[in-house]
Amino acid sequence: MSNFNMHPSFRLNGEHFESQLELISFSEDVSEDLFWFLQEWFSDSETLIVKTSGSTGTPKLIAIQKEYMRNSAKATGAFFELGAETKALCCLSTEYIAGKMMVVRALELGWHLDVVEPISNPLEDSFETYDFCAMVPMQVKASLWDLQLVKKLIIGGGVVSVGLQEQLQQVSTECFATYGMTETVTHIAVKKLNLVSSSAIEDTKYRIGKWTSNYKLLPDITISQDERDCLVINAPLLSDEKVITNDIVKIHSETEFEWLGRFDNVINSGGVKLHPEQIERELSKIISQRFFVAGKSDETLGEKLILVIEGEEISLNFSSLELSKYEVPKEVFFVKQFVLTETQKIQRQKTINLIN
Repeated sequence: MSNFNMHPSFRLNGEHFESQLELISFSEDVSEDLFWFLQEWFSDSETLIVKTSGSTGTPKLIAIQKEYMRNSAKATGAFFELGAETKALCCLSTEYIAGKMMVVRALELGWHLDVVEPISNPLEDSFETYDFCAMVPMQVKASLWDLQLVKKLIIGGGVVSVGLQEQLQQVSTECFATYGMTETVTHIAVKKLNLVSSSAIEDTKYRIGKWTSNYKLLPDITISQDERDCLVINAPLLSDEKVITNDIVKIHSETEFEWLGRFDNVINSGGVKLHPEQIERELSKIISQRFFVAGKSDETLGEKLILVIEGEEISLNFSSLELSKYEVPKEVFFVKQFVLTETQKIQRQKTINLIN
């Protein structure tokens, strides 16, 4: 067993544990993934092997220093002011970094953690209230009627649509989008998504009159851009090396940036560079189904913009949207079901292959 001790206030599904072995034994009845993770976490190895989600490529295994995971947990606890005895819900798979980090935060900070199956609405049958929870957008959408059970919610693993963000204005939960990846031990920045009443977080770290499209960095992190205008992250407490991303950003200050889209998703249509994510944000005003836009080979334009929608065919009118003539989809395709990763992220290229 490692020298990583559990915080004395730590609880898992209501139970207190006298030893690491007692916790590991109990976890076997909670989740097989949790059982194997805890054995790895308390092993003598200084690193942990973690699987990436595979949303932009083939999933891969990477080694992360356990000390970096502990540092990340402390940074999240400090930023959101979540100390010992915080009641938290883990409803993400502990096979991936987001779920693992919920457990590490609880172990390090002394949270009372409930681990449940990662279903679409994990709050549906809950009679508990929680101080903190992490979800993917699909879970948030399915849980809107029950979100009042959570005080602070972080949302990762996908873009929060305009429609969902508008719905979040009606809930009492403080909601935050996160920016991060496996290589940065989950999030390194967050942005406020709704206008819940003033809190210490809003007063001291946001000082804004309305929600913003800008991400705010967590402590001890600096950022820059490379020649592609992509974000470069320097987080010495989380990574041995600078992390060079494929995310095109606009840096507003030393602690604030705006995410514009993925470099590898940029479409060059007749010499005009189109950012799918910005176009999708506008299209989400008239499309409630899951969808995305992409480039398709075209003899005249090089690439033409296409729209791919999941589910039944619908008629669309783009005239009410703030789209340039280049940003209006040239073709619309409907597929019965998108190809998804294990963490429910859309695999764009594999889905496009269904229509070719």
